[in-house]
Amino acid sequence: MTIGRLAELTGVPASAIRYWERHGLLPAPERHSGQRRYPAEAAGRIVLLRKCQQAGLTLAQIREFQEDQPRRAAMIRTKLAEIEQLRTDLDHAHQLLEHALRCSRQDIVTCPTFQAQMAGWRTTP
Repeated sequence: MTIGRLAELTGVPASAIRYWERHGLLPAPERHSGQRRYPAEAAGRIVLLRKCQQAGLTLAQIREFQEDQPRRAAMIRTKLAEIEQLRTDLDHAHQLLEHALRCSRQDIVTCPTFQAQMAGWRTTP
């Protein structure tokens, strides 16, 4: 398929596809009459690249993720720990904002319920 069709199928601009090729994240496609021609599985690789980006992986980490090398597992473990910490932080922010909507205190920091929440957050591993 052409780069235009691949872009259409994946919702990723052709410029991003070419960028990923230049940086070794997508294999170079065959060319027919000077046009790039992608196999069907290229769409799956692009979905993987987008998901990795959305998960916060850098281009270097995505490259490492795609390669079968010993550092890959360590990088994945590190990224999973970062994501778990982000989940915890987002959960705390969500709790704070939900409470702030219901709290009648002018200064939420003086609210005993909020103070109890904060104390619980400090003890969360």
